[in-house]
Amino acid sequence: MNIHAIKAIYKFELHRFGRTMLTSLFVPAITTSLYFIVFGSAIGSRMREVDGVPYGAFIVPGLIMLSMFTESISNASFGIYMPKFTGTIYELHSAPVSPLETVIAYVGAAATKSVIIGLMILATAYLFVWVPIAHPLAMLGFMVLIAVSFCLFGFILGIWAQSFEQLSVIPMLVVTPMTFLGGAFYSVHMLPEPWKTITLFNPVVYLISGFRWTFFGKGDVAMDVSLAFVAAMLVVCFGVIVWMFRTGYRLKK
Repeated sequence: MNIHAIKAIYKFELHRFGRTMLTSLFVPAITTSLYFIVFGSAIGSRMREVDGVPYGAFIVPGLIMLSMFTESISNASFGIYMPKFTGTIYELHSAPVSPLETVIAYVGAAATKSVIIGLMILATAYLFVWVPIAHPLAMLGFMVLIAVSFCLFGFILGIWAQSFEQLSVIPMLVVTPMTFLGGAFYSVHMLPEPWKTITLFNPVVYLISGFRWTFFGKGDVAMDVSLAFVAAMLVVCFGVIVWMFRTGYRLKK
């Protein structure tokens, strides 16, 4: 394992994040505040509790996941796309760095950024409402797993994309709508049939539910099912990346 190469890429990616840290942290804080003003005040004044949890606190896990999904995909996809765009990807191919070390470095840096932003959103939420965390270690662990999973997906997207427009089409047209329809701001149990059953086919439901369980000890689905979905996403994404490197898919052209 080339630890020096991993550290070099990891530090380079975090340095890029450091140059825009103020904006990267300020924007999620403002966005979170706006969500609390709209959802917490306007809707929360009419819907006091959801599953016994104050509505203002109930939406916090969903807000964190909404930002982490998009940030994880964006950070990881942009990180690997830029070497392709500038042509430095060929230097990476010729360097004594294995595909596994490349993935660890890029995905690790992107996941670190996403977790920092997630914690920033959580800190901002405490300015508006008290949020109990029933299982703090599980919360951090689940946050890291989600960040790594979506960073792997973003890494795949960065390799697949052939333009900056393609980098944003999946997060904007697929991930964000699935998050809003995946119980980020409401409980699936509140939906009438057949919408309740249809919603359960949305994989994001299981991710948000598992993360919400770490806060309140309850979720829309069982925690072991949520963990199974996260594990499946990790395995599938990693398998796709292995195939991409073995075949050179859009990496050597």
